Amino acid sequence: MNKVKYLMLLALLPFLISCSQQSEYARAVEDELDSGVRHDTVLLGLYFGMPERDFYNTCWKLNQQGVIKEGYSNRTIYYELPGLQHHGFLDFFPIFKNGKIQSFTGFTMYTGWAPWNKEMWADKLIEDTRRLFESSYPGNEFFPIRSPGRGKAYVKVDGNRRIVLYYTEDSKVEVLISDLTDLDNVLTLKAD
Repeated sequence: MNKVKYLMLLALLPFLISCSQQSEYARAVEDELDSGVRHDTVLLGLYFGMPERDFYNTCWKLNQQGVIKEGYSNRTIYYELPGLQHHGFLDFFPIFKNGKIQSFTGFTMYTGWAPWNKEMWADKLIEDTRRLFESSYPGNEFFPIRSPGRGKAYVKVDGNRRIVLYYTEDSKVEVLISDLTDLDNVLTLKAD
């Protein structure tokens, strides 16, 4: 399953990638990686480099405490996100490399989303998610990136941690949180 998630990640990134020379994104990655600052903590005590066994033990404890529960198809983690304008959640799972967490992939969604409820569509949710993540992950602000054929997309780089937000459908906002020092290739996203 982890290889499938990794392949999905690799398939997704080309839609966000372009060959721009020294784009705002490329400068941000270079400056932040050169700073030597590390931000390994991601959420709920989970962190980049966390051994797979520790991840499952931590999630077991968080589930017993009622902090998280199983997500879609019992293959992801469902976490109610406090601080959104409407009741919502983050559904996520890590991508492991060599038995350790390298990245997290998932999505945010309002629980009250419906096709007729325009206040809870992804174009509103992405702004709400961006605001919440900027306060939850202090440092640099998100900036827009080009995402041809998709809705809005934002990226935030702080030290080694990159967070990408975008949407491809009306109901949810995709979230990708990665350790840039552990990726095989640091790909260039094009800033608007």
